[in-house]
Amino acid sequence: MAQRAIREYDGKAIFSKHWEKYFSGFHYGFKSVLVTSGAELKAKAEEHGFEWLKQEPLVAKPDMLFGKRGKNDLVLFRTNKPGDVTLADAATWIDTKMANTTTLLTGQHGQLTHFIVEPFTPHSQEQEYYISATTVGEDDVLYMSAEGGMEVEEGWDEKVNEVHIPINMSDADMQHAVKANIPADIPASNREAFASFAIQFFKFYRDQNFAYLEINPIVMLDNNEMAILDLVARLDDTAGFMMRDAWGEIEYPTAFGMEDQSPEEKAVAEADAKSGASLKLTILNPMGRIWTMVAGGGASVVYADTIADLSGNVSDLANYGEYSGGPTTGETKFYADTLFDLMTRHKDPKGLDKILIIGGAIANFTDVAKTFTGIIQSFEEYAEKLKAHNTRIYVRRGGPNYEKGLKDIQAAADRLGLYIEVYGPETHVTDIVRMALEK
Repeated sequence: MAQRAIREYDGKAIFSKHWEKYFSGFHYGFKSVLVTSGAELKAKAEEHGFEWLKQEPLVAKPDMLFGKRGKNDLVLFRTNKPGDVTLADAATWIDTKMANTTTLLTGQHGQLTHFIVEPFTPHSQEQEYYISATTVGEDDVLYMSAEGGMEVEEGWDEKVNEVHIPINMSDADMQHAVKANIPADIPASNREAFASFAIQFFKFYRDQNFAYLEINPIVMLDNNEMAILDLVARLDDTAGFMMRDAWGEIEYPTAFGMEDQSPEEKAVAEADAKSGASLKLTILNPMGRIWTMVAGGGASVVYADTIADLSGNVSDLANYGEYSGGPTTGETKFYADTLFDLMTRHKDPKGLDKILIIGGAIANFTDVAKTFTGIIQSFEEYAEKLKAHNTRIYVRRGGPNYEKGLKDIQAAADRLGLYIEVYGPETHVTDIVRMALEK
């Protein structure tokens, strides 16, 4: 399937359009606007049906296909000081953000142009939950957690329950599987309601031809009132011809910062847009000697910080990025090919060895052996170039099939005459950075 990312606003609009059909017993009061300036927001507040923009506390954030907006300090919401966010506050904040170049923690940079503004939803952390669905291999998979918010990725294995749902599974069996896997730490008072919502969420995801759908968090309020605080969605655009009425007018926007990207960064961004996996690449210094191929967005931040800290020279770090979310062997090979081509174009000005860090935490559902097969295939093509740059390779990985993956990559490097050190989850996630820089 060809997966296309859509704006949070459009995803919520699709929910609202079909809510009564799929989510019986629950209520979702869709109040949301998408604007491109503070003036447009103020004008919207004068239209019939949008009086709430002048009457309620607001939340504003960019809607431009990138995540971790909270960690990037790009969410305007109520705090004790100075208090509720008003229409004037939101309009001023939007204009200020648009007037300056924004650089994300990932290194991506560009101009913010689209913002989503909604009412602030008072709630407690205990009312936040996580739910998502995507395709992994031949199955759809539903993910559920009693903990929503920015930290759900931390300790994923312990926090998140997953249900594999084959395409031919009966509706009755699907419902039974979902109910049997509701996270145990969801309060007893909410378990039945959450199970009902999860079943309906999955049906909605499948019927509406989403390729990926995540609400983080979904907030369960009193009287079965639901609040969708943050949403990420990708559509299977091969189904577009039959979903035109169901989806409405959908825009497939360009990824944030793509206008200033190199051809290689653009190629990876285009591959990311068509994949259910996450493929990101930002070139920081094409002459840098330390290159990373890291699985996971959170791990990428940790590795970049560790390299900058231990090397004493941030310019040594050549790139920032990630490959995660269960990429195929072919997608991983394409990503590795792109990276190896970039890192072997220039000799280190000081004649030092090049360092390649293939790192990551413990995968949730990414098949390590499958992705390492893609890296090995790229090794086959770039071995001589990598050796010409005296490349030292350090690997640390855990997760499904990691033992086979580590064994295969070690054997391939030995056969090709590449310097490699391979470690599993018994080694601390960033120890390979220290090892590489101490050599």
